[in-house]
Amino acid sequence: MLYKDNRKELSQGYKTTTNNRMELTAVIKALEAIKKNSIKVTIYSDSKYVVESVEKGWIWNWEKKNFKKKQNIDLWKQFIPLYKKFNIKFIWVKGHAGIKENERCDELANLAQSSNLINDTGYKV
Repeated sequence: MLYKDNRKELSQGYKTTTNNRMELTAVIKALEAIKKNSIKVTIYSDSKYVVESVEKGWIWNWEKKNFKKKQNIDLWKQFIPLYKKFNIKFIWVKGHAGIKENERCDELANLAQSSNLINDTGYKV
C-alpha cells in the first residue's frame, strides 16, 4: 500500500484456498488497513476476476440475486461495505510484466505461501 510517502506491506499465507480468494482477500485487507473514510483509493491488480467484477458492475447484480450460484460469497459480502466507504477505482495491470509494485506484491505472496499458513475458513470445496 502506498499513501503519499508512506508504504505499508501486508501479507498472509492460507492453507487450502484459491488464487481468486487470495486476490480478493488482498483487496479487503488493504481496504481494512486504511484509516480515513471517503478518500480516493486506486487499486492496481492483475486479477481480472476482482477488477472486472467491480468495474463491470457484476457484484451489484450478484448482490441483488443474493449471490446465487456465485463463488466467494463470504468475501464479496466483506468487500461491499468497504467499497462503499471509499471512492475506489480499479485498474487492471498485466501480471509478471515488470511493473514494480505488482512484482513486489507477487514476492510478498510467494513469501507468505511458505510461512505461518492459516486456514481459509470461508473456502468451500
